Amino acid sequence: MPWKETTVLDDRVKFIAMYLDQEISMAELCREFGVSRKTGYKFARRYECYGPEGLRDLSRAPHCHRNAVSGDLQALIVACKGKHPTWGPRKLLVVLRRDNPEISWPAASTLGAILDSRGLTIHRKRRLQHATPSVSLTQPGEPNEVWCADFKGHFALGNRQRCHPLTITDSFTRTILRIQGLSRTDTKTVMPLWAAAFREYGLPSVIRTDNGSPFATNGLGGLSALSVWWIKLGIHPERIKPAHPEQNGQHERMHRTLKEEATTPPQSDLRAQQRVFDRFREEYNHVRPHEALGQATPASLYTPSPRRYPLRIPPIEYPAGVQVRHVRTNGTIRWRGSLIFVSETLTGEYVGLDQIDDQHFALYFGPLPLAILDDHTCSWLPPKAAAKSLETLLQENHQ
Repeated sequence: MPWKETTVLDDRVKFIAMYLDQEISMAELCREFGVSRKTGYKFARRYECYGPEGLRDLSRAPHCHRNAVSGDLQALIVACKGKHPTWGPRKLLVVLRRDNPEISWPAASTLGAILDSRGLTIHRKRRLQHATPSVSLTQPGEPNEVWCADFKGHFALGNRQRCHPLTITDSFTRTILRIQGLSRTDTKTVMPLWAAAFREYGLPSVIRTDNGSPFATNGLGGLSALSVWWIKLGIHPERIKPAHPEQNGQHERMHRTLKEEATTPPQSDLRAQQRVFDRFREEYNHVRPHEALGQATPASLYTPSPRRYPLRIPPIEYPAGVQVRHVRTNGTIRWRGSLIFVSETLTGEYVGLDQIDDQHFALYFGPLPLAILDDHTCSWLPPKAAAKSLETLLQENHQ
């Protein structure tokens, strides 16, 4: 017959049973069970006060914590979370300290524990980290050096109309310059919105976008009517690598917040949805602290560009030695007695051809190199063959 295993609780029950029989003294009882008399009396008192449950191991945690957050403070924390349900404890703590500086607030981790205990925390799935982008993107050092733009994914409104939110941000300060819900994404629709942004904030040095319409096309240099206009204004269009939205990561992160706070649920029509966008933009710029900015608000760091939007766009000028050609209505230029197709997007514009070596010329529109022309065959080099030369020319123009 196998031996029976006993637990500490079983031994304590036996100890109390023999103690209650009073057949032997406490000292002898403690010697038999191998415990001190202090321990024996402790469990005897526990049994008298709590019955059999008193023989179980009790928590060593103190009943009262010296630094426990009071109920009133917890109520303020929960109320702040109710106003900003998608904010984390760090952002909430900045606002709480700003609104109530006389209160000694607990750490952000404590706020997180309080919110988590009440089921108010959104646990996000861990995202895979992406590799560093291989393309060279401009790193802004001041406001308006780089603006980022994109269309957040469209969604249906209550009246079944599609809403396409156009978003424009200043990369250095994270300030949202525009959120405009549109029913279309063509150049004719978006160009007046860009003109309004330029009038209000001035001109940036670079505008970073993806490769979709209306920002880019499949033509030479990926130029679209919108990017041609930007170049004429002295703005460099910068595009991320196709299928790599992480290269515009901070703008995409803003889109996630926009989706959480301003598109769910969708409004009844575009006008109502725009009111929600405007409220979100106001809070994002002026109220919501940003960790990457040292918990400052974007609007507190942003200043408009000193480069003002011109009443008249000056013509593009090319350096001496560059051969200038006019793009005809069919998108061609005349070269060595032949017509070479460039792009219908550049119809009516002037392009420059700068000789690289005995055989090749670089085609420019303003400061932007678009393609490499083989002078012997009067044809453009394939994109892969021209890529290295174009990248070198682009870097030289940026320096």
